Amino acid sequence: MVKIRLKRMGTTKRPVYRLVVADSRSPRDGRFIESIGFYDPLPNPAVVSIDAERVQLWLRRGARPSDSARQLLVKEGILAARPFKITPRVAPPEPETPAKEPAATAAAAPAAEVETAPPTADDAVEPAAETETAAPVADDDASTAAAADEPATGPAAAEGPAE
Repeated sequence: MVKIRLKRMGTTKRPVYRLVVADSRSPRDGRFIESIGFYDPLPNPAVVSIDAERVQLWLRRGARPSDSARQLLVKEGILAARPFKITPRVAPPEPETPAKEPAATAAAAPAAEVETAPPTADDAVEPAAETETAAPVADDDASTAAAADEPATGPAAAEGPAE
């Protein structure tokens, strides 16, 4: 892949950079294809000289600028800035039934703490719900036992006894 990146030059503590087009496998300060600009960050304001036509040519050919090179190109007006993407924070999912939430915490708490806790409206509703679910289970067992004693009718009876 071809990259547009900065090549560090200059002396110790006195950097000067060239904007170069290079193969991404070559080292930072190593071989490059073409030099297309110059950047000196030390003077105030910084000195930047970039050949915009050559940059556009290499971008059309598929060259990718590095992050620092992209910043320089945007600052010089050669590239458009990336749109700022706001990612919304995902809120944790709310419990589906808030009435069952206190029962789950009461079951996890030790028995001594549950007895000393004052009764709430949710606690009063919960035992009624348990008895309602327990009653149909008993009715289902009775109805299946009664159905076993009576002779079978309908399409299942034509097939014979199920084993």
